[in-house]
Amino acid sequence: MSHFEVGGADEKKVEYIELIFDLIFVYIVGRNNSLLHSVHDGFIGADAYLTYILTTVIALHIWYFTIVFINRHGAVGAAQYVGLLITMYLLYYMADGTRVEWQTHYVRYNTAWALIMVNLAVQYLIILKKNGGLRPWEDAQMKRDIINLFIEAAIIFASIPLFFATRLPLSPVAVVYGVIAAAVTRRSNLLGPLDFSHLTERVMLYVVFSFGEMIIGIAGYFEGGITLRNIYFSAMGFLIVVGLFLSYGFVYDHIIDREMRAGDSGYMMLHVFLITALNNLTVALEFMREPEISAIPKNTFLVVSFLVYFMFLFLLENYAKESLRATGRFYAKLAVAAAAFTALMAAFYKNGMISIAVTAAFVFSVYIMLWLFKKSRTPAI
Repeated sequence: MSHFEVGGADEKKVEYIELIFDLIFVYIVGRNNSLLHSVHDGFIGADAYLTYILTTVIALHIWYFTIVFINRHGAVGAAQYVGLLITMYLLYYMADGTRVEWQTHYVRYNTAWALIMVNLAVQYLIILKKNGGLRPWEDAQMKRDIINLFIEAAIIFASIPLFFATRLPLSPVAVVYGVIAAAVTRRSNLLGPLDFSHLTERVMLYVVFSFGEMIIGIAGYFEGGITLRNIYFSAMGFLIVVGLFLSYGFVYDHIIDREMRAGDSGYMMLHVFLITALNNLTVALEFMREPEISAIPKNTFLVVSFLVYFMFLFLLENYAKESLRATGRFYAKLAVAAAAFTALMAAFYKNGMISIAVTAAFVFSVYIMLWLFKKSRTPAI
């Protein structure tokens, strides 16, 4: 992996233990996506989709806070390894509780989640003790993080008896608290900026793993023998995944300024929504070949997922190189392409062969617009 100077300090390298940690989340993503295959009356049941949203947000919440800790304070050593291994072990219990009947596994799921928050707080306490008061600005930041993590754990633990008393699953309130606390302390965290290069690489690897889940998801397109219809749909499904990956890879490789100094974790927050949309797209592509799924809801689900994915992909423009900041004209072209895609999908929602071709054309049109935009802003040598 690359190794260069960022802000006067060596770039933090992504370690192998971090990649293994992300693989646990690949398993979590697969478990979450399986919730969306609970189909009733031609589409996803409301309970299943709500559970999917909750479990996805909770998993990304854990990932988000763990990566921020590693980015700011992580060091290759026994304490970090043990801490990550404990989190990975507990994530298996959360994955096992990721079911449509989420409430029936409430104690197991939320006890594991709360212990992960406690484990992360302990990791901060270890670093705080090692500092020995020599870095007061960093110590103040860590103390806030420790308090917030313990409060989140307390909310989750308290939700367990409240659930049995009221039947209300209140543990997601901890996520709301965590988001508010992160926003409130955003200004204070500017004293300890993130290693942006490491952060972008970590997020990129998670996106790659999410694409891996999508590749597995479209494997069904290749089932059923060799017929012209199967070849057509498998080719289109494969092209859609390739086009999506090319667009993200292009933004990461050419647009994002990985040498910038970032004081907060907004880049990761945008990816929380982007990755969620990507997971939705995986399921939406699987639905495209399922005749028992109603045409209107599955096409609506697919269109909305694509638009949300590209919206958050282009919001990453806030972290673009100065010479490659998008223009109003570029966004106007994107808007026209998105409108045409939506209109054509609405017009041909009953024709799977046309709608999947329209989807592939839209994905590659976005990639071509990106490529042409960079070319227009890059001086000829």
